[in-house]
Parts: sequence; structure tokens; C-alpha cells
Amino acid sequence: MVPPTTTPQRPKQRRGEGQWALGYREPLNPNERSKKDDNPLNVRSRIENIYARGGFDSIDPADLRGRFRWYGLYTQRKPGIDGGRTATLEPEELDDEYFMLRVRIDGGRLTTRQLALIGELSQTYARDTADITDRQNVQYHWIRIEDVPTIWEKLEDAGLTTMEACGDSPRVILGSPVAGIAADEVVDGTPAIEEVLRRYIGDPRFANLPRKFKTAISGLPDVAHEIHDVAFVGVEHPEHGPGFDVWVGGGLSTNPMIGKRLGAWVPVDEVPDVWEGVVSVFRDYGYRRLRHRARIKFLVADWGPEKFREVLETEYLKRRMIDGPAPENPAVPRDHIGVHRQKDGLYYVGAAPIAGRVSGSTLVEVAKVAERAGSGRVRLTPQQKLVVLDVPEGEVKTLQADLAKLGLQTEPSPWRRGVMACTGIEFCKLAIVETKARAVELVAALESRLADVVAGVTEPISVHINGCPNSCARIQTADIGLKGQIVTDAEGRQVEGFQVHLGGGLGLDAGFGRKLRGHKVTAAELSDYVERVVRNFVAKREPDERFPQWVARADEDDLK
Repeated sequence: MVPPTTTPQRPKQRRGEGQWALGYREPLNPNERSKKDDNPLNVRSRIENIYARGGFDSIDPADLRGRFRWYGLYTQRKPGIDGGRTATLEPEELDDEYFMLRVRIDGGRLTTRQLALIGELSQTYARDTADITDRQNVQYHWIRIEDVPTIWEKLEDAGLTTMEACGDSPRVILGSPVAGIAADEVVDGTPAIEEVLRRYIGDPRFANLPRKFKTAISGLPDVAHEIHDVAFVGVEHPEHGPGFDVWVGGGLSTNPMIGKRLGAWVPVDEVPDVWEGVVSVFRDYGYRRLRHRARIKFLVADWGPEKFREVLETEYLKRRMIDGPAPENPAVPRDHIGVHRQKDGLYYVGAAPIAGRVSGSTLVEVAKVAERAGSGRVRLTPQQKLVVLDVPEGEVKTLQADLAKLGLQTEPSPWRRGVMACTGIEFCKLAIVETKARAVELVAALESRLADVVAGVTEPISVHINGCPNSCARIQTADIGLKGQIVTDAEGRQVEGFQVHLGGGLGLDAGFGRKLRGHKVTAAELSDYVERVVRNFVAKREPDERFPQWVARADEDDLK
């Protein structure tokens, strides 16, 4: 009997991911269609000439919920909508007629005059709101569209901008708050940051990326480089001297990934060219079909760092980069809080608000006290903190006292020092729970309850509070990360609460820690929970054991 003929099966062809370089030019989702219809940077003229004159009701929805972001504008959450309804309502039901406006502050670098202006604009146009973000920006709330052109004019006259502070574009570049003054800095990344800004920000060639693109350039490992789309980290090459190690493909949100080293050393004057190459690879090969897979981290995960470097060098740089060593991992994260000597003999003084929550009035006063202390420069940090540079030794104590009167402590408790929080349900349309006010309550409770164990906490235990799964407050890399969600309390009621992540970190402890299966904490019991875990750590840690190390070996009962 002749066996039946079988037709060999063809290998299943993978569906195109919307990569321009492979010929997938057709828009594959509403966001891609919007960007193809009109370059998002063009929205500025409509804001100035149409919407600011016609008011909120005159705004085209495609601009309102899309292109506005390229100039730092998001509609804020309408008051009174609880977190349980966040995912059930249409965007127009969540939109208030006011905006969050993000001021782009690359490297967190401000003069005292610029800081004072940011504060004054807050007082005049934003109901005195001003939050320091973990990307070294300042965020306003309660902004009216009618006032936006005036705000832009005043910011730009002072050398500031909101351009590409949001959107599928190259967002603010993180830089060391102590660039150029730190005694142990490998190299000053400021010239590279300035050149990237000059060449590329606002360039239409890079205004339509598959998703947002986050950059860090620092001569010190103090900018969370492991979780950026691209990062340049200071390193000393044994033959070529100081330069930067290149990382790509980091990011958090619902699919967290630690960035990968390309194994390449780059001198400071070549950073802009390499940056352009990395962004171009992302623009041309990034996945545009599905928004949730459109970040560069997915491309790097699929390709691996070796292929990414090969494509970067052969197709974009047209040359090979120099192989280089890895940067040193800091044993302790650097937040620049306290008093530190600069390499020029002056001092910088770092102060901690709670979770970045300040006000326009506070920023105006900070500018005044800094100038009285002889300083003309202030920096914002990636930990939602504030640093005054160039303080003469004789003015340090007076400045510390003046900052403390403004609620900015330079010798804060570990809890104030280690807490971060995203915007939360107060203003954010994606949030499910309150964050900023909860951070204030938590810090106050821990300062009162844990005063007896401060000596056992040799380094701040970071507590990061996020209002939703998107991890704007970096919950996966915190000692204690809290992801907001609706949970069931002991009485069976649906209430605000958190999924707990424990033992994440960067540097020596780079990783996403431990998520206890099914373990959730209600907002009402949050202080009790954090106190309990901290006390267990202090009582059961080994000598010199860091919190992430202890969490990795601890019994689950000690973590609940």
C-alpha cells in the first residue's frame, strides 16, 4: 500500500510588528494614524491660534488626547471619580477642563532665577501647584488652555520649555544633579546633554517614535541608568580615559526589564552621534503594531545587545565603537541629600520634600534663600529631591535652617528620605488610588512609630507608591514598592489598596525583587504593614545585610 502523500507544512510566518525598516509603513493603531496624519509638533500653532482663543470646547479630540502631549500637556482627572471606575469610563468622561503641564528640565539644571519664575507661574496660573518628578521635571496642575501661550512665552524667555516633555518623543534627559562639581565624578555629562538638546529636541525626524523614549547621561551612577531606553554612564577606559558606557533597553511599567550593556565605550563628544543612532534604530525598527510592545526594551529583548550593537554600528554610525569596561556598581544609591563638599571647595546642600510635593510659593522662597546663601544654581534630582549648589562653608547652616522652615529637610528621617510617589488619583486619569497625600501620612506615621529603630536602619529604606501598574514611581526597583489597586478588606468591602513588591533595587541590587503571591495591603493598614516589615528586617538582618538581600532569604511570614 502506497502511503498517502503529505504536504510539508510551511513555518508559520510571524506577523509584522509595524517596523518601518522592514516596510510596514501603514499605521496600525489609532496613535500611529494620528502621528501620520499630522506631525505632533504642529499642534503648537493650533493651541496658540485656535484653542487658547476658543477655550476647552474648541479643542479637536485628536489633539486633546494625543498631540498635546508633545508640548507637555495632559488633561487632568475630573474630581470625584473613584479609582474603581478608572478603567470603565471613556476618556471624555475622565477629562477635566484643566491640564497638567510638565516643564522640561534636562539634567534637573536650574538657575535660581529660573526656579523663581517656575514658582511665580505656578502661583499665577496653577493654583500654586508644583511637583518635583522623578525625572527632574516640574509638573503644574489646574492649567487653563487659555493661559498656555503666555506660560510658554515666559518659560522660553527664561531658557525653559515644555516641548517633548511627553508624547512618543525623546523626553527629558536625566543627568547627575552634581555634574561638574562632584569630586568623584568620572566625566561631566553636561556638554553631551546640551548638544543632544541643541541638535535633536524638536527635530521632526525624531518626533514620531513608536513610544516614549527616556535618556540618562551621567558621569556618576546616580540616574537609575539601568531602567532607561538609552543611558550613558561614566566609566574610565584603561587606554582612552574617561567616557561613557552605553546601555539600552531598560524600562519598568507592566513588563519591567533591566537595560543591557552594549559593551561600548564612548567619549563625551561622540555621545550625541551615538544617541542619534540609538534613537534612529528605535524609530525604524521599533514595534508600532501594538502599543504595549512598542518600547525599545522589547526590541532589545528580541534582538539581544549583540545584534542591536551590530545594527547600530553598520547601518547608522557606519563605524565600530570602542569596546569598554562596565561602570562600578555603587553599594548605596546616591540621592545627594545633606551637605557635601564640591571639588572647588564650595558645598552643595540636598533637601527632601515628601514625595516631590512642594508648591510654587515654596520654589520662589527656595530661590530667595539660595541667593542669600550666595548660590545661583539649583538642581532637581531623580529621587524627587532638590539640591542647592555652590554654597560657601559659612552659609551652610543658615541655608539648612532656611530650607527647614520651608519644609525641606537636609537631615531627614530615613522614611522621608526614601519615599517617592507618582501623581496619583488626585490628578491622573490612569490612577486607581491616592498617592501623594498617602505618602505624607505614611512618613508622619513611620517617623513617630519607628523612632526607636532608626539606628538599625543604616541606609534609607525606599518606599515607592504608585497609583496604577505603570510604575511612574519605579515600584519594582524600590525596597518596598506599592502598586495601587482596588482590594477587598476584612469586612469584604472594595477599598483602595496595594500589591506589594519587596526587595527591588538598582546598582548592586539591580532587579525587581519579590512579589508575594496574592499578598495585598489596604490603604488603611499601610502604615502598620510597613512598620511590621521594617521591624522584622532590623531584628533579623545579618550584619551589613542590605534590605534586598534580607528579603531574598526571608520567610514569607516576615514579609506579610
